[in-house]
Amino acid sequence: MIATEKGIMESMAILDDKTLDFLSSSETQTERLGVRLGELLQPMDIVCLSGELGAGKTVFARGMGRGWGAAPRVTSPTFTLVNEYPRLRDGLVLYHVDCYRLETTADAITVGLEDMLASRSVMMIEWPERIETMLPADRLLIALRHINETRRGIRMTAGGDRSLALLKSFRQSAFGV
Repeated sequence: MIATEKGIMESMAILDDKTLDFLSSSETQTERLGVRLGELLQPMDIVCLSGELGAGKTVFARGMGRGWGAAPRVTSPTFTLVNEYPRLRDGLVLYHVDCYRLETTADAITVGLEDMLASRSVMMIEWPERIETMLPADRLLIALRHINETRRGIRMTAGGDRSLALLKSFRQSAFGV
């Protein structure tokens, strides 16, 4: 058990060096956890958000955008497929990609995913399983799941050296361990 920012006791499991599993008790807390991760993002970081509809992917992404320093509020790119958020202080771009409507690798290429992956930008990708073959191994996968009406289970898994460093920094920032 660990104490969260509001003093609420939540369980956290460090499954191994590359995996962290924890609970969020509200939409507000899920967004705050996203802010913590967003504050740590660096150019070329790739964060993949998976989970069923309504699991909290966009809420977590909204927090990440806020923590990263995106000027406008992050919204779901479900119908536009890609939203770009420039950071005012340095002009770096955060791409938020929603792959829910992509059916083939050709669809992903059409929206410019290859160019985004090759850039120095930060990327948040919802529904990454739809473009799995295009993604580099070094990415942070965040799987969100419903526990009940307000609680979400969140599992983070690092796929390489940079995402492992990001996960360790997040663990320290959010939970002090």
